Amino acid sequence: MQEQRSSLGTVHKVLPVYRVVLDTLPMTSSGAPSSRTPVDALDCRILLLLLTEPGIGVLGASRRLGVARGTVQARLDRLQRTGVLRSMAPDVDPAALGYPVTAFCTLEIRQGRGGHSPVVEHLAAIPEVLEAHTITGSGDVLIRIVGRDNADLQRVIDQVVDDAHVTRASTVISLATRLDHRTVPLVEHVLEASS
Repeated sequence: MQEQRSSLGTVHKVLPVYRVVLDTLPMTSSGAPSSRTPVDALDCRILLLLLTEPGIGVLGASRRLGVARGTVQARLDRLQRTGVLRSMAPDVDPAALGYPVTAFCTLEIRQGRGGHSPVVEHLAAIPEVLEAHTITGSGDVLIRIVGRDNADLQRVIDQVVDDAHVTRASTVISLATRLDHRTVPLVEHVLEASS
């Protein structure tokens, strides 16, 4: 009898640890762990909560979702480790910082041994360059830049093209943002598909 109580006590101590580990594994519809699914329904609900209420924190998320705080933290750790959740950083609006003019530049670059690396290094040194993407089509790199006004935007463009690897640039100015960068609808879609 004493041995049975001791074993039961050990199980009760270890069970919460195993629960947190199991809660971090994505599950298939049959309830078995899946290595193919990057996120499951709980992951999506955690992501949606953090995207819509960024200040909620781990404890608030666990209370709202009705799961253990350790489960939420373990899920967030895994989502960051696997690259699904890239950052917990705040979303900063360049216009509110004094950079209301946004433009997109398509760059044609001289293809050399270094590939895109020299151009990317050059662009990374310009604070007003917010994004850079290798693209298909007539250009090689698409960048998003900001400026304080049109004259300042010209200064930024001059900096961008002041590189021996940039052979041509074509710029379009954004008049108004109709749909800002977003991921909530995509996460909602994944949640619907996983349910």
